[in-house]
Amino acid sequence: MIINHNLAGNNAIRQMNTNSTNASKSMQKLSSGLRINGASDDAAGLAISEKMRGQIRGLDQASSNAQDGISMVQTAEGALNETTSILQRMRELSVQSANDTSTNDDRTAIQSEMGQLENEIDRIGNTTQFNTKNLLDGSMGKAVNTAVANINTSDVLKTGGAAAAAADTLVGLQDKNGNSLGITATDTVTISYVKGGTTVSNTFTAAALTVAALGTTDGTTANTDYAVAANANGSMSVTAATAGISNAVEGFTVSVKDSAGNTKTAATNALSSFAETTSAADVRTDGSATLQIGANTNQSLSIDINDMRSSALGVSGLQVTTQNQANVAIKVIDNATQKVSAERAKLGAYQNRLEHTINNLGTSSENLTSAESRIRDVDMAKEMSTFSKNNILSQAAQAMLAQANQQPQQVLQLLR
Repeated sequence: MIINHNLAGNNAIRQMNTNSTNASKSMQKLSSGLRINGASDDAAGLAISEKMRGQIRGLDQASSNAQDGISMVQTAEGALNETTSILQRMRELSVQSANDTSTNDDRTAIQSEMGQLENEIDRIGNTTQFNTKNLLDGSMGKAVNTAVANINTSDVLKTGGAAAAAADTLVGLQDKNGNSLGITATDTVTISYVKGGTTVSNTFTAAALTVAALGTTDGTTANTDYAVAANANGSMSVTAATAGISNAVEGFTVSVKDSAGNTKTAATNALSSFAETTSAADVRTDGSATLQIGANTNQSLSIDINDMRSSALGVSGLQVTTQNQANVAIKVIDNATQKVSAERAKLGAYQNRLEHTINNLGTSSENLTSAESRIRDVDMAKEMSTFSKNNILSQAAQAMLAQANQQPQQVLQLLR
């Protein structure tokens, strides 16, 4: 029997300490709900779960960013809704002024309201903001490296059954079905358009002039505001001579009348069927807004909103004080309404896309959270069983330590 070294007691203490430590770890896991409370619990698992946590929090913030983007788009689209209403009213006034039952005083009053409506379009464009960021003044537009001029393309015209060319005469023009437009040498041709808010009209006699005469001021002198070109398919295009919004040619119309002053509808409709295909733009830097809609670098979406003020829409300084001006203004406002509608449609597409983005981000965040939970969260039932085992073993080791401490007492029996 040995009393200098209580080997049984030492063994019991070691086992008891081990069991107590394990029970303490189990208690920590049960109280926190985490399987990994420190790097020592699972070094690799900690690294993986922390990376996942970064992704999860990034996805949640990206979802919030996308929602903010939707709010910004809704703000812009809501403002443009009112711009559309204003343009509809301006068109209504133009149609009213185009009717010759209106007197000069009537048209002056109409022009006054037109001016106020134009000012309101500019006010909306200049003051519509989201978080103090201007939305409709062009500062959020995409970059334009080279200013473009507006281009209008007409319906297909023919002459002698073939596609019309610039060298063909006006009197020989036919519609796309090969029917004569009915233009005669004595008919007058009036070309009207708006540039910088001012209506310009040039009139000349058809005579033996060619299609190229549409690009002149009097049938022979070249027009310095725009150029006319005949395309291979028989359509014609009008391009502003100089690029930029201030030089844009809007509402290009061609009116054909006989010697008695009666409008020739077929010829007028065919030659006036110009639809704006490229809006005029000024050179500008890229001001489009970037939305961070992902958890990682460069997972973004760019949103651009064009200039929606009166000058960019072509209605700045628009005049309706004469029948001809009002007639041209109707077409100009139609083009402006189409621009606003196209911008609103683009904003609506952005909003729909962002809503799908939010749904996708939510799904990704949920799945990553589930994966991170499997790595880091503790199985409470399993850990409770482990805690109970370690707790019982710790108590048993404590009891055995008491027994081991009693064994040296037996030595006293030898001394009696």
